[in-house]
Amino acid sequence: MILFSQKLRHLALYIGIVLTVTACAGTDKSKQLDLGPNTPLIGVRSAWTSSIGAVGFPLEIRTVGNLVFVAGSEGTVAAIDTRTGGDLWRAALGVKLSAGVGSDGRYSAVVSRENELIVLDGAKELWRQKLGAVTLTSPFVAGARVFALSADRSVSAFDIVTGRRLWQQQRSGEALVLGRSGIVMAIGDTLVTGLAGRLVGLNPVNGKIRWEAQVANSRGTNEVERLVDLVSGVTRQGDQVCVRAFQSAIGCVDGIKGSLAWSKTASGSTGLDGDESEIFGTESDGRVVSWKRADGERLWVNERLRFRTLTGPVLVGRSIVIGDEVGTLHFLSRKDGSPLNRVATDGSPIQSSPVLVGQTLVAVTQRGGVFGFKPE
Repeated sequence: MILFSQKLRHLALYIGIVLTVTACAGTDKSKQLDLGPNTPLIGVRSAWTSSIGAVGFPLEIRTVGNLVFVAGSEGTVAAIDTRTGGDLWRAALGVKLSAGVGSDGRYSAVVSRENELIVLDGAKELWRQKLGAVTLTSPFVAGARVFALSADRSVSAFDIVTGRRLWQQQRSGEALVLGRSGIVMAIGDTLVTGLAGRLVGLNPVNGKIRWEAQVANSRGTNEVERLVDLVSGVTRQGDQVCVRAFQSAIGCVDGIKGSLAWSKTASGSTGLDGDESEIFGTESDGRVVSWKRADGERLWVNERLRFRTLTGPVLVGRSIVIGDEVGTLHFLSRKDGSPLNRVATDGSPIQSSPVLVGQTLVAVTQRGGVFGFKPE
């Protein structure tokens, strides 16, 4: 094994981020199908629009009640009421961001490009703490604590009020890391994170490992091909959580026992959504896939959106909704993936998987447009 000094290790992390983003960025537009005229089979109306400033990092849209929490690359953070599109509050942090937003409804957290964890109480900044490595995953805020998963696969816990570091769990890492956000969430009294190809349950009080479930294994002939990090965007039903390992597999894990229910080969890089019977996802070549939740067997595959850069899906009634690289939201039938409608935003890529808050569908674009829609 090659050992890196601290400076070389940080350089390797940055190189890994560049390599993996570049490897996934291209689409063959010459092979894209002509979608033809839109024939709406369900109604979708525009409810409101807002703006957060350009978004150049792997934004995670956090939802609490009727609020969405969003952030822009230049350091603006906002809580938006999805019923009206108006701000509950908005703050300018004066630094460029690499990750965000985590929130419990009161406290919110983001990470700067200088690796500072920044916590706010409403619009008021409380504190900043330096993290030891590049951080691309939105912090997780719960139980008067904030948890940060960094690209070197370290997990840190801080007191939400004082900023005091409570513990850090450090795992060995590879030379390359994924330039996407990972998984940090709670299942019962367990903090669940993605570390390489494993879903790991930690004691949130002291960081000790309770269980590990191997979703995917490293394979391939080079470091890029061997990347198997778990990506953000999970579908949870009760204690079971289903996740995606980058370009290698999807799988479902019991979040209390830490046992793997099943794992299936899949070649995607975005998160999943679903319900008690089905799981939905998009593959890296633009195929949209439905799997049985019970065992991971495929139910259907739709190739209509192939060779478009797609977000992960969100389940909205009888539709699944997916964003693409030209700012279009595609409404597809959950039964077979057939088109039901499509709506445009501002022409720039949809930056993260859309979210449903109450009856409002929210999408954020690379230009920083925040769009609220009311599906049928």
